Formats: sequence, C-alpha cells, structure tokens
Amino acid sequence: MREVLPELMRWYDAGETIGMGTVVATFRSAPRPPGASMLVGPAEEAVGSVSGGCVEGAVYELAGSVVEDGTPVLQRYGVSDDDAFAVGLTCGGILDVYVEKVDRESFPELAEIAEDIENGRPVAVATVVDHPDPSWVGRRMTVRPEEDGGHRVTGGIGSPRADAAVADDSLGLLAQGRNATLTYGPDGERRGEGMRVFVWAFAPPPRMLVFGAIDFAAAVARVGSFLGYHVTVCDARPVFATATRFPEADEVVVDWPHRFLTAQAEAGAIDSRTVICVLTHDPKFDVPLLEVALRLPDVGFVGAMGSRRTHEDRVTRLREIGLTEEELARLSSPIGLDLGGRTPEETAVSIAAEIIATQWGGSGTRLQESSGRIHGEG
Repeated sequence: MREVLPELMRWYDAGETIGMGTVVATFRSAPRPPGASMLVGPAEEAVGSVSGGCVEGAVYELAGSVVEDGTPVLQRYGVSDDDAFAVGLTCGGILDVYVEKVDRESFPELAEIAEDIENGRPVAVATVVDHPDPSWVGRRMTVRPEEDGGHRVTGGIGSPRADAAVADDSLGLLAQGRNATLTYGPDGERRGEGMRVFVWAFAPPPRMLVFGAIDFAAAVARVGSFLGYHVTVCDARPVFATATRFPEADEVVVDWPHRFLTAQAEAGAIDSRTVICVLTHDPKFDVPLLEVALRLPDVGFVGAMGSRRTHEDRVTRLREIGLTEEELARLSSPIGLDLGGRTPEETAVSIAAEIIATQWGGSGTRLQESSGRIHGEG
C-alpha cells in the first residue's frame, strides 16, 4: 500500500470509494511481494500493480465487483488454477490477492495510519482475509509500539484471544520490517488453522550509513535512496561532508565515523536492516569504525571499499586490536559484486547488488546460468 498511498489518500480525502487489491501471500516465482497494492479509482482508473502486469486485468474486474457489493474477496492466481493462462500469470508463480472496498466508512482509521506512515512512525495494520465465519473477514486492528515498551491497539480482530495473538505477532513483524500473512485457529489459536490475517508492517525505512565523503559515496547514496533506504553520509572532514555534495542523502553528518556509529548504536538506531558502507579506505578512519561495526550484535551488512592489498592490511590491523575471526567474517571486503564496472555509478550498482543478494540469499550469478526459481519465497 505504501507505494500507492498518495493517490489512495487523494481519493479517500475527497470522500470517494476505491477498490484495492493487495498481495497477501506469494509462492514460487510470484513477481510482486506481499503488501504490493493496486487501486481502482472512482473514474475506473488503475494505479499500482499486484503482479507486474500478469493479472492486473483480472484484479481490476474483481475490484469493480467488490466496490459494488462491498464484500471483500480473497482470490488466488497462479499455475494451480485452471485458468492461470487466461488471467496471464505465466511466470510460474502463485499469489493470493485480497480485494476490498476502501472509503471513509469501511476504513475510518486510514487517515491516522497514513499520517503515521508519512511521519515515519511505526504502525502495523492487521486484516482478517480468510475465516470459517465470513463475518470475521475484513475485521481490522492497528498496533502501534510505544516508547515505554508497550503498545497501543485500535480496533479488533474478533475476540480477546485473537486480538492478543495478532498484536504480539504484528509487533514482531514491525521489528523485522516485513509484511506477512499469519495463520491461526478460528479464535486465534496458535497451532490451529482456519483464520488468515494479513499484516502490513509499516516500519520506518531501513538505514544505510555511508562513511567517507567521496565521489563514490554520492553514487552509493543515490542508489541507496532509490532502493528505499534512509541514507546518512558521515565524514570527519567538514569541507567534504556537505549537503550540496550529497543531495540524495537524507542527512550529512560531520563527525568521526567510529564516534558517530557508537552514538547511533547506543541510541538504539542500528538494527538488523541497517547496512554500513565504509568507503574511506584510510586506516585512521576505517579501522576504528570497523572495530565498532563488526562488534555490533545486530546489523544487516558491513562492507568496506579498497583494493585487495588494502583489505589485507585492514584485516591485519583489525586482528591486532583484538577482533576475532568470527567478527572478521562479517566483513564484506572488497565491497560489491564483480560486475566489471569502473565509474562511481557502476561501483554503486555493484555495492547495491551485493547488499540485495545478502538480504535475500541470492548467488549473484547470471540468471541464464542458473536453474530453479527466479524469485525466492523469502
């Protein structure tokens, strides 16, 4: 929903009724992830995508029907269907799409949710998409973590037991920044089946910390922003670390890299989605910085730029100050995949490619030289 939210809110604020289809589960090589949404607007215009073009026509027609009668529908598209090729999903994947009517009456909490998303406040939206009792389908609750460690729940799934289970699991998905469909028994039983609840986990964007205010950093910041990261560029040299040189960065910080990273970790601003790119290739900066980074208990990726000789010297220095082989194994250096690039922009693409491969368990090999699924189920 995040990618279509501006258009959705424009119609919603105007009092219009919208049909919305959302991918709630994928299997095999489905082209769009859970949470991808498509809107059918009041003038029958389509915005967004649930399948990259494969089944949009079928979802468009279904959305029109749902808007007319107001009853939400969970529809599966894919190779398991007799009409898979008729709707166009020829990629070999399967996806479940939940289609609902959205307006001020059916979704009164949407304005507050949109405000949370716009301001970077974490919020989870849980919706019953399947249940033996049709009256449960479409019930919704929102879960918001609070600074004291608690959380606030608005709405409800249908019973105290179900509400408690879904709220706990929604908080877990928020911590991971991951959308998912959860399965329970009809009353929220952990080991049961029958009720499926889709959770949109609107967590703040993951962070990319780029250390070293060089030309390569500008390109990495640009690509990181494109991938949806909140990008910070940090360098101890104020003449280089300026907003003018890094217009795509969300913030530019003048500080010693290791001191800044330590402060961020102590403030709880580093998590398993955070990626750290060390581009300084200067021992006085990157050795103390990597000492901090490689000892962080929970960080998604740590990579450092430099030649193989620079890497060997860096590892020697890190061993001398006491880093273990296990800690050193977390370092990706030289950073990036071997794409044969030369320019800062090409280098940035290779760095981004490695980050993506690390995140999703990709091999980095050419698809034509591999077999099996193109899109993993992660």
